[in-house]
Amino acid sequence: MSKVPATVITGFLGAGKTTLIRHLIENAGGCRLALIINEFGDVGVDGSLVKGCGDEACPDEDIIELANGCICCTVADDFLPTMQRLLDRDVPPDHIIIETSGLALPKPLVKAFQWPDIRTRATVDGVIALIDADALAAGRFAHDEAALAAARAADPTLDHDSPIEELFEDQLACADLVLLNKTDLVEPGRLAELERDLAGEIRPGVRIVRTARGEIDPAVLLGLRAGVEEQIDARPSHHDDEEDHDHEDFDSFVVELSEQGNPAPLLVALEQAIAAHDILRVKGFIAIAGRPARLVIQAVGPRIQHHYDRQWQADERRGSRLVVIGQAGLDRAAIEQTLSLKMAAA
Repeated sequence: MSKVPATVITGFLGAGKTTLIRHLIENAGGCRLALIINEFGDVGVDGSLVKGCGDEACPDEDIIELANGCICCTVADDFLPTMQRLLDRDVPPDHIIIETSGLALPKPLVKAFQWPDIRTRATVDGVIALIDADALAAGRFAHDEAALAAARAADPTLDHDSPIEELFEDQLACADLVLLNKTDLVEPGRLAELERDLAGEIRPGVRIVRTARGEIDPAVLLGLRAGVEEQIDARPSHHDDEEDHDHEDFDSFVVELSEQGNPAPLLVALEQAIAAHDILRVKGFIAIAGRPARLVIQAVGPRIQHHYDRQWQADERRGSRLVVIGQAGLDRAAIEQTLSLKMAAA
């Protein structure tokens, strides 16, 4: 019996993983896909954005959300039972796509495919690392090297790796293919520099492919036949010596807001909150009075995007919820106060 291939799509917060997956669904070419979508936080925004796309290649019942923690930390409790249920179906999917949380380590997930109940029936076709070219160009994944050198000269015991930098490097080190996404936001000359820098972080033979809005031929991503679970121990990680991995370096919480009459004050408030508190990621849905569709808000660092997607469903509560993610120590009360003050002004 042939094994069901699975593709792991990793990448830091806001790299465009969900947009890429929607593109894959819309261009599946008859391939029956199943999706496992994992998020850091209690609100499944990404799964909601994918569900309801109406594509026969991936009906809603084949989209499974794991929103109670990073998948790399809940492999035994959440991921393995989910995989077993998919593989036990009378007609298993042709291909499984796994979108990890932006804060997840891909290596523990790949190692789960070594479990006896999984390894005979599924294989990791490839690990795809999605990189936000605009964020990379802005230096949001690494220290300022000049400032770091000065700090180390003053204090030789200084730990040089930040949690974001370590995570970014671990995702790259595990990749079979790197997609440099959002290239439309970066000048061509700068893109060439980024590619040269990335080449020093990835394994020999791993390709870097430029994309914009996650648009790429699915044949480039699916069918790599890498059998990653058989060679994963040879792919280094900053966390190889840890018995357990946690995410104490990062905070996440949900801000509840009322229905809004005008989104403009909220966008201004978000911009101020992100700048004041160095928020890494904001995403969620906003109910706008008089609008039947929900407003989707996505922020990566200082870059804020918004658009209306599908209509609110009859069984949904019209409400506004934003997931806020940042490094540990976020001042939740201050962030909520900033947003609440702006909402009152609206």
